Amino acid sequence: MQLFKSQSFLWQILSIIGIVSTVFMLITLLTLAYFMVVPLGQRATDDLASIIAHAAETWDGMPVAAHEEFAEKMLNKHDLVLTAADVDMPESTSMLPYLYFLEISLKKQVGKDISIKTDQDIEGTQWFWVDIPITGEILRFGFSRSRIGVQPSVAFFVLLVTGVYLTFITAVILTRRLTIPIDRLYRAARLVGKGQWPDPVQEEGPEELIVLARGFNRMNIQVKELLANRTTLLAGIAHDLRTPLTQIQLALSMLPDEGGDRELMDSIRSDLNAINHLIGETLSISLELAEEKAVPTDIDLELDDIIRKVQTDDAVIEWSRGETCRRTLQPLALRRILNNLLANALRYGHGKPVSVTYDCQKEAAIIQIMDSGPGIPAEHAEAVFRPFFRLEKSRGSETGGSGLGLAIVRQLADANGWKIQLMPRAEGGTNAVLTIPCHQ
Repeated sequence: MQLFKSQSFLWQILSIIGIVSTVFMLITLLTLAYFMVVPLGQRATDDLASIIAHAAETWDGMPVAAHEEFAEKMLNKHDLVLTAADVDMPESTSMLPYLYFLEISLKKQVGKDISIKTDQDIEGTQWFWVDIPITGEILRFGFSRSRIGVQPSVAFFVLLVTGVYLTFITAVILTRRLTIPIDRLYRAARLVGKGQWPDPVQEEGPEELIVLARGFNRMNIQVKELLANRTTLLAGIAHDLRTPLTQIQLALSMLPDEGGDRELMDSIRSDLNAINHLIGETLSISLELAEEKAVPTDIDLELDDIIRKVQTDDAVIEWSRGETCRRTLQPLALRRILNNLLANALRYGHGKPVSVTYDCQKEAAIIQIMDSGPGIPAEHAEAVFRPFFRLEKSRGSETGGSGLGLAIVRQLADANGWKIQLMPRAEGGTNAVLTIPCHQ
């Protein structure tokens, strides 16, 4: 059901238990009513109808002088008031099943439809009246609401509310014991997905969850060690590669007359520089994810400083500093992300101006970097964040990109809990949107 797909695991369980329990209680109450309450009510109304019919016959056959004594006897013994029907009364609109069954029983006893009337006395007590025709007059029998005693609607409501409340409390206690370990695993998995390393998950709860938590903790340690080993391996490879590269560059610089071919030598030096740059960018993916202390930072000042350093006569950036936007965050990560995004926008913007805006909202700070380049096809909107991925047609090797800039941007954003999006612009080009939540 769509209702449960958007809810947490805890609320799914509670909703299912609540619905099933409520339906079960309704069925139980209806079953009890049909097989117990209704038969008892019918028996009680049959007895009362029999008493009323017999009293009417007795009243009709006795002398007038004995009527008062008989009426007193009926009041004391059966809580029934006998009087002449000399005043019209409104018919009862009560929904009490007892009155419905009484009308059916009276019809069986008297042989005609008898409607039940009602009124209230000066104390506010509700009375019900039954008019029974006898010879020459109509005899009226009355009984108060308290004589019926039962209040099925109140009983039904109390049982239903009590049942739902007890079911809910029990379900919360039981499901929390199950879902708390799952919730810990869920939160820890989200942190790992963002490149962060949570504390070991507590191994408690049912045996299956203990085994799952233990496996997750072991996996977390192994992944952390694997990435640490990867960084060490990359650092070692970079060192081993840069040493001979440096020697080659030194040897080239010592060649007389540029080796006899200046153009070839310049090409070799350019390739060596590109290799060095690629090695440095590769190391950045791991090294720049190291934890940095978050400090209060003025985002507008950071943007202003970065743009002043990047902007040249050939790199036009349209930017106007607005209100102060202060957030507690890691400034080095912010600078690297903004530098990479600006470099991409300038490189692929075909020399057209790049627009930069920021919006300091209550919920988040939103920075937008908009270029007028060829844009990114929708099917590659996520792929461009993968290391070394390039759009061959529009971003070939001649553009100078390493294919690592956006990969570093995504990993730094994930590690800090930020959100990065690349969206197409209606007028052409790409809008890079960095969202920094206010909780930071």
